[in-house]
Amino acid sequence: MNDTDPDLELLARIGNNEAQAVKEMVTRKLPRLLALASRLLGDADEARDIAQESFLRIWKQAASWRSEQARFDTWLHRVALNLCYDRLRRRKEHLSIDTEHAVEVADSAPTPVDQLEAQAQSQRMAQALAQLPDRQREAIVLQYYQELSNTEAAALMHISVEALESLLSRARRNLRSHLAEAPGADLSGRRTP
Repeated sequence: MNDTDPDLELLARIGNNEAQAVKEMVTRKLPRLLALASRLLGDADEARDIAQESFLRIWKQAASWRSEQARFDTWLHRVALNLCYDRLRRRKEHLSIDTEHAVEVADSAPTPVDQLEAQAQSQRMAQALAQLPDRQREAIVLQYYQELSNTEAAALMHISVEALESLLSRARRNLRSHLAEAPGADLSGRRTP
């Protein structure tokens, strides 16, 4: 498994203090780390802090990385998840999400009305995600937003695939419920009169 880890060569170069290797790692990993942290924390500034701290840990670990323990990408996701949960624990309250910064809408629709509808739907989804219990939110983010397989997501969460599927089922049910209750929206996500 670790023989095919695409990051091992890059880690070795980072361990040798190669500046270009650092740039390559940032280019390779930053978008997914930001997406993961943004979805879990709902705050773009905090997401950038999490990504920065994750990269600091890469630099510290690169020279001593032992590939037999896990794939590097799995370890990096776990680091980012743990940092996110540290932030959530420090809040000591349910996530109060700033939806303007939580989700950037990438909409190819040309009309402003379509853009506003897509933004409103993204905001409702971000708010619904914020209301989920932490483990359910983590499962949804890993599978749908990080596009990990059930096996990969379950391994990151240190649970069985069956437990992950149960979390996903409850999370989807809770999301549907939260979205149905969202003011000004029917089940399709369209605004009601």
